[in-house]
Amino acid sequence: MTNAGSVIRPGDVDAQVAERAARRIRDQLASHPGEETISVGSELGDGGEALVVPRAAAGLFARVLGMLAAGQGVRVLPDRALLTSQQAADALNVSRPYLIGLLERSQIPYTMVGTHRRVALADLLDYKRRHDREPRQAAAAPGRGRL
Repeated sequence: MTNAGSVIRPGDVDAQVAERAARRIRDQLASHPGEETISVGSELGDGGEALVVPRAAAGLFARVLGMLAAGQGVRVLPDRALLTSQQAADALNVSRPYLIGLLERSQIPYTMVGTHRRVALADLLDYKRRHDREPRQAAAAPGRGRL
């Protein structure tokens, strides 16, 4: 596993360029709905070779560009990323001591690297999905209707 990741902070890219690129990719995806790859040619019309991109990657790239165009920062992490306890706490928007409590109560799996806890991104996202679902399930339970 790795903790490698890439970060683009708000303002690191030209928002107009990012929006134009996102729009071109979304247009290509929409105009070729059944294709597994899309081709993105040069805006200069220089007849150069088009870039061929897997559909799933192109969709993700368009979303990243859209976030950058909106002035949001973006972090890309591999599925197998290992996060420090502070990074995991930040991702859940909780304090580090609260996260440590979740880890020690076995709510989220973790591993020890020397004396430091590491949380797999996949495990953190799984916890978040479960945790986000609980309030909706409680609200939908019988007897929880309108007063």
